[in-house]
Order: sequence, then structure tokens, then C-alpha cells
Amino acid sequence: MGKKGKKEMETSKETFDPLPVETKAPATVVLLLNSQEEDVLVKACEAIYTFAEKGNENKVSLFEVGALEPLCKIISHSNNLVRRNAIMALGSMSTNGEVKNALKKLDVIPSLIEKLSNEEDVVVHEFSTLCLASLSVDYVSMAQIFESNGLPPVIQLLSSSDPDVQKNSLEIIFNLVQDYKSRQAVHEFGGMVPLLELLKSDFPVIQQLVLKVLQNLTMDLETRNTFRQEQGFEKLLEILSNQDFSDLHSDVLLIVANCLCNSETIHSLAEDGGLAKVMDFILLPSVPEIHSNAIKCISRSAQSCELLHEHGVEKVLVELLSVENVDVNISTCHAVAAMSLHQASKDTFRDLGGVAKLVESMSSESLHLKEAASAALSNLTHDKNNSMTVFEVGGHTLLIKQLSCSCPKTVANSASTLCNMAEQVKIRRGIWSHGVMEALVEPLKSTDSQILLNSLQCLALLACDSEARVEFQSAGGLPPLVDLLRSHHKDVLARACLAVVGIAIDEFPAVEMYKLGALELLEEINLSVNRRNKFSKLATTALLKSNLSVKYSLTGHLASTDIITHGFYDAGKETWPS
Repeated sequence: MGKKGKKEMETSKETFDPLPVETKAPATVVLLLNSQEEDVLVKACEAIYTFAEKGNENKVSLFEVGALEPLCKIISHSNNLVRRNAIMALGSMSTNGEVKNALKKLDVIPSLIEKLSNEEDVVVHEFSTLCLASLSVDYVSMAQIFESNGLPPVIQLLSSSDPDVQKNSLEIIFNLVQDYKSRQAVHEFGGMVPLLELLKSDFPVIQQLVLKVLQNLTMDLETRNTFRQEQGFEKLLEILSNQDFSDLHSDVLLIVANCLCNSETIHSLAEDGGLAKVMDFILLPSVPEIHSNAIKCISRSAQSCELLHEHGVEKVLVELLSVENVDVNISTCHAVAAMSLHQASKDTFRDLGGVAKLVESMSSESLHLKEAASAALSNLTHDKNNSMTVFEVGGHTLLIKQLSCSCPKTVANSASTLCNMAEQVKIRRGIWSHGVMEALVEPLKSTDSQILLNSLQCLALLACDSEARVEFQSAGGLPPLVDLLRSHHKDVLARACLAVVGIAIDEFPAVEMYKLGALELLEEINLSVNRRNKFSKLATTALLKSNLSVKYSLTGHLASTDIITHGFYDAGKETWPS
């Protein structure tokens, strides 16, 4: 029997028939993302997208089973359909906060920016921009988009035919232009033209986003110039003239306010009828927010007060001070403060009863309104007639109370206003009689430089009265005043020295300040090249004039104007601190 030969095995060249895979488990679908087969990837990404679109819980589930990392790789796949479905899945998931935080760590931004090229279809653009819009709310991601040159392609997509792409691109730009460098880049890359074109969009959300972007862009001078050159004002006036766009009017007025920062723009707006249009919004009853923003336009254009004065703006503003809306009142006070830099407006506000109404506003429960009203009064009282009006309606008592306010700006403004008023003798006596010296003690302990500057100036002026000086000492004002001689703020130090000059007129406070170390501090100041000032020598002289025994001990002589009354003694020779 012969040997049985081995039968050769035949190798089949056929493949499996298509194997349908059905699963309801997200983890199983995520495993399919590692497949090498394009058909499998297409279906897996499509399933993930459909699942993610059903809600946030599904997006979190996909994240927890590891969908993010493979999706981030597949969005760069060579197959167009795989790439598109993958970016749809990733874009949908990115709208969830937890997923978005995880995406920031995967360095996916450069790949997303690549998907914004003209070669990609509109669906890829839509979901790539959606993903970038979600990420760009974070400062680190915002910086990475900018550094990866993401702005140029995003600006280009503003001209896309797809409204979703436009909306997502606008959101990215809005997030980025919070930063100055991005605002400059949008201008340099020609973003102004497509932005203005989108104001014609049929979608209100797109129009509103454009206006919000323009609010940020028009903060910069160069961008404002381009805005004017591209007929931006004309486009805004068209919106303001159309009641169908009333939901946009508030944001439009904020852009106008930004642009009214130079006289050329203001005069141009006046010639084009824009200023009259803004005045219409102030005059006619409207939504408080629109009212407030129209008034902000007046505040920004205050450098052309003469032009505003010619339009009778003061009368309108005085009327608005009586409107029962705090936000409108606050905006009005800011406008009054701005216009009060012009003498004709100062007089007009007084004649129309505006000064008295501002004093009334100081009684408001709103801290913001008190702050705004005190700023307006501070500017108005540089005029002596306005100071007298404030005094006659009892404004000084309210201002003195505000020296203990929790708002630093209100305290600073109140001290400034009292200082302006105290330049008149009649008013000064009235202010002093209502306890202002005691009220000034607490502001002198502040760390806010403007509060200190204004309070010290007010103190120096009120110290002209001997009774006021006594009251200041009795209220415990000398220790914080002497302590301010340690300040390294040049202007605060100078005004502290000036206040010491005024207080040291009387012997008792002068002796008390000496005991508190004022003389040693003043000598240190006088020996310092950086800290000495025109009042520090005067303060030293004033202290010594009221301490003749100390002066004789330190200098070895007295001047012919030094009159010894009582208590003089020779303590022996002392030396100045070195």
C-alpha cells in the first residue's frame, strides 16, 4: 500500500459578505471608531452624531466611554464622508461643558482650523465653527485660535451662504475680540466689510451678533475710521430709522456712542442727521435700555458741547432726571457730568433746575445713582453760582453723609464737591457746622488715592477756621493725617503736607502732631530727593512755629516773627535726624 499524499489546502480569495452590526451600546459604537474600514467609520460616526443630538446626557455618556480621542483623529481622515461625519459628531458633543473642558486638553484646535478651508464642504464648516465657538469662550483656547491663525479663515466664512456657518463664525469672532490684539487683527484682515454686509441678514440672531462684535471693534480709533469709510454710520442710521428693527436699536446706539469720541465724527453725524435721530430716541418715550444708550451717545460727544448746547440737550437731560427709572437717571447724570465741562451748559443746567434735581438724586437708595449724581455735582460746582445753589437746597448735608459711603467713587466725588463749595466763606461756615471735620476722618484712612487727594484738599481748605481745626483734633483726625506723611504717593504726600500747614496754625494740634512723630517724618521727606515737595518745608516751619522750644532746641535760634507767649523753655541742643 502506497503512502497517502497530502491534499493541498485551497486558499479562498473571497471575502466575507457584508456583516451587519446592530448594537444599542454606545461603548460598542465607540470601539468601531478604531476600525480600518471606511464604511464602518462612516456609520459609527453617524450613529454617534445621532445619539449625541438627543441631549446632554448622551454627550456625557459618549465622553465617558472614550469617544473624544478617536473622533479628534478621524476628523483628519482622508475620506471626505468619514471626515464629515466625524466633525458632525465632535461638533455636537462640544456644546456640552464637560466635553468642552476635555477637548481643551486634546490640542484639537489646529485640526479644526484646517477644516475651515475652501476645499471642505459647508457641513464641515458648520460643525468645525460650532466646535471652535464652544472652545473660544475659554481664554486659553481663544489665545490658541489666534496664535494658530484661525481668524483669517473665520472672517472669510462670514461670507458663507449658510446662516449657521455665519452665526458660528460671528460667535468665534465675538469671543476673540474681547482682546485688543484680535480687534486689531479683524480690522487688518478686512473683517469690517463682511460684518457690515451681515447687518442685512434675515436672521435677527446674526444681526445682533454683528452689532455686539462692532461694539468691541469700534473701541479702537483705526477701526472706527474704517467703519466710517465703509459707510457704517449710514447703515446704522438705516436701522435706527426702521421700527421693524426696534430690537436692534439699543445695540446700535452703543456703537454710535463708541464712535462719538472725536469731534470730526460728531460733526459728521450732525450733518448727516444722525445727531437729530439720536435726540429723537431721547425725546420720545421708549424702552429704558434704549433711552439709556441714547443718553450715552450724548456723554461720549461731550467734547463738542457747543454743538449739543445748540441742540438744547440740557433741557432734555434735566427732564430725564425726573424719569422713574434708575438706569435712565444714571445715564443722564453721566451725560450732565460730561456736558458740565462747558460753561454755557453749567449755567443752563442751573437755570433749568438741574442742579437741584441732582441733589435730590443723592437721596436715592441706588449706590450707582448716588455715584453718578455726585460726579455731576463735582463738575458743576466748579462754578460758584452752582455751588451756592447746591448749598441753598441743602446739598452739603447729603454730601457730608456720603463721606462714609461704601462706594469709593461717591466718597471721592462728595469730597471734591464739598471742596469746590468750601471756597466760598459763607458756604464754608455752613459746611463746617454740619460736622464735616468729623466726617473727613474716616476717608483719611482710605487706601484709595483719589479719596485721599480730595479729602486732604477739602481738609486743607476747611482748616482755615479755628473751630474747625479744634473739631478735627477732637474727632481723632490727627493720627491718620500724620500717618499719611508716610505715603509714597507723590500727590497724596504733598496734600498731606499742605493739610498739616493748615492744622498747625494752632498750638495744641501742632504739639499733638509733634508727639505723633510728624516732625521726624517731615525731616525724612525733606532729606529725600524723590519725596520732598513744595509743602513739606512749609509744614516743617508751621510745626516749629507752634513749638518754639523745639525749634530753638533744633536750630539754635528764633526768628523775629517767633513770638514767645508762655511755656517756652530751653531743652538744650538737639540735631535733625540723619
